[in-house]
Amino acid sequence: MRFLTETLSDVLEAQAQQHPDHEFIVYPDRDLRFTYRQFDERVNRLAKGMLAIGLGPGDHIGIWARNVPDWLTFFFATAKIGGVLVTVNPVYKRHELAYILKQADLRALAIIDEFRDVDYVSTLYELVPELRTQPRGALRSETFPELKNVIYIGQRKHRGMYNSAELLLLGGHCDDLELRRIRAGAASDDVVNMQYTSGTTGFPKGVMLTHKNILNNGFYIGERQRFTEADRVCLPVPLFHCFGIVLGVMAALTHGSTLVIIEQFEALLALAAVQKERCTALYGVPTMFIAELAHPMFKMFDLSTLRTGIMAGAPCPIETMRRVTSEMHCSEITIAYGLTEASPVITQTSTDDTLERRVGTVGRRLPDIEVKIVDPDTGETKGPNEPGELCCRGYNVMRGYYNMAEATAAVIDADGWLHSGDLATYDEDGYFRITGRIKDMIIRGGENIYPREIEELLHTMPGVKDVQVVGVPDRRFGEVVGAFIIPHEGADLTEADVQDFCQTRIARYKLPKYVFFVQEFPLTANAKIQKYKLRETAKDLLGITAEVFEPAEE
Repeated sequence: MRFLTETLSDVLEAQAQQHPDHEFIVYPDRDLRFTYRQFDERVNRLAKGMLAIGLGPGDHIGIWARNVPDWLTFFFATAKIGGVLVTVNPVYKRHELAYILKQADLRALAIIDEFRDVDYVSTLYELVPELRTQPRGALRSETFPELKNVIYIGQRKHRGMYNSAELLLLGGHCDDLELRRIRAGAASDDVVNMQYTSGTTGFPKGVMLTHKNILNNGFYIGERQRFTEADRVCLPVPLFHCFGIVLGVMAALTHGSTLVIIEQFEALLALAAVQKERCTALYGVPTMFIAELAHPMFKMFDLSTLRTGIMAGAPCPIETMRRVTSEMHCSEITIAYGLTEASPVITQTSTDDTLERRVGTVGRRLPDIEVKIVDPDTGETKGPNEPGELCCRGYNVMRGYYNMAEATAAVIDADGWLHSGDLATYDEDGYFRITGRIKDMIIRGGENIYPREIEELLHTMPGVKDVQVVGVPDRRFGEVVGAFIIPHEGADLTEADVQDFCQTRIARYKLPKYVFFVQEFPLTANAKIQKYKLRETAKDLLGITAEVFEPAEE
């Protein structure tokens, strides 16, 4: 296997030379297209414009935007000037943005106008009132002393901000000397990207990722899908997250493939993009594939060009996988598992794995990554089919959490092993199974219960469209099982139906004591289910005020 020691800029420029007229980025809804050469030229202009306003090596440059066309231009331009692109969750609001601005020591922030119910421009003026009164490029913020520039992505002008059109124009009039000098000093071990963990528990942490981290991870991810220059990847997942930027962009870039990007996921847009652009790969979390399959116009689209793709972020129900492989023609779709701190993919299935392995496992380890299962309490290494915490070591392990040495030491041990916090097993053939998060494990009267097992069972119950299982505080047992179910349209299910279904199929202590019927699950911006919110919902519905009850002595 090939191991990359280049930087992002090296790889982009190599592809621009080898495949100058091959499409790299396509936005099908507006027929916007960039070849590798066109995109590299645009990146160079923006990079020189950024240098001209005082940005440079080591600077942290944030981007707060949905998947707009110049999102990736900023990412690669930041890499070319030796900076670190800090991705900001597009659904963050004022308080969360303020935390990132300060914790990440942002030197600049690129923004769009708005997303959903958040007005980005107004939010910046509220947080940084000096923008209205001080010259562009000379910002002195009392609250955020590191912040010197705010850049609006687009043509509109806002007081105190540059816009991207101005930087592109400015860069077009600058020579290449400074940019070439900085490029010559760049190394693959330099941090190039900082992604904040979702913050579903505790304060978000800035995960520092290097060129080597994400380029190699993306390369091996593409290899598992057998990518070539002929592949066209439909990417409806957010770029601010590893799913978009590594599994998507880096996998395509390292193979000379084409990215077909959806600015904001809608099932109809994704289906139309696949047909129009004759995509060969489709990405998404299971809820995205379920939405596409359930769309009333699904059968109107020609998806016959699809071959592979990735489904990740949550377990896939076997019936959904069957329909994706047959009705969507993704016969070689893969499943990937990982975490941001691991750049992110640790294990992935292959295009020729069986259907059972694609829904029952998360595949085998990627090349050049060591994986082991250990006892969470003793650190003892476990053997095949013995449960424990999944740990990994290799090129893919993050540099650390930014300005959080203690938090870094808590997850990366002295021998360089990254502790995932996920419970897993592996079989004699090296296929891994994720059984749950350590913190998601339900302990009922001393018995360990893994939510995944109950979720898989309930996915087989007629009338159940989707399900999530969480622990609910209980005075007698400490915790009991609560199941949140999204029923199929027209299904007439009751709590008793669900409990009766489980009664003869799983041990009594695993039976859902509570069943809640809902229309949707709370999601993060990258479509991961927030189980902690479901636990809070259960407590509210049941009138439970204490976080933890005293379990019975038995």
